[in-house]
Amino acid sequence: MKKIITLVFLASFGLTNAQQAFKGKGDTKINIGANIQNGGSGIQASADFGLGENFSYGFVSSYLLGVDEFNGLYGNVPTLYYGEKPKFEDRFDAKFRINANLGSVINIDEKLDIYPGLSLGLKNFGGHVGGRYFFTEGFGVFTELGFPIAKYGNEDKVFYNLNNQFTFSLGASFNL
Repeated sequence: MKKIITLVFLASFGLTNAQQAFKGKGDTKINIGANIQNGGSGIQASADFGLGENFSYGFVSSYLLGVDEFNGLYGNVPTLYYGEKPKFEDRFDAKFRINANLGSVINIDEKLDIYPGLSLGLKNFGGHVGGRYFFTEGFGVFTELGFPIAKYGNEDKVFYNLNNQFTFSLGASFNL
């Protein structure tokens, strides 16, 4: 019972003392979380830096830890694969991104930041829609949905689609 009371106290303290999610120029946010997609799951880390009242730029990288092995025929000239595992370059992706931070524009709770954006990465040009909610000055949670707009690379590779598909991410967000 003491643990429940302590948890309720901490949660209510965090909610009542929450700070602004995006402050504009000079603001820095770090997100660390899980990346979930078809065929694998892994980790994602991103950093966003405020350029103006509602605009930021940043970097995001992901690495797939758990990836399904491939068994079967693949390619234009069918090749039989058995227990094929992706290499590092198939698992890793890095992107430069820009965001439009809309929390203050659409007049929602100042603890919440909603940000659509575009990204240019090693595997594709894509977009994302995300949100951050801060419980305290320095700690919050985030979630993002990512999608490719234009894919590039060698489509004949067995693991071509690992970083060229819809992704869902969630985790912790930190204000620096």
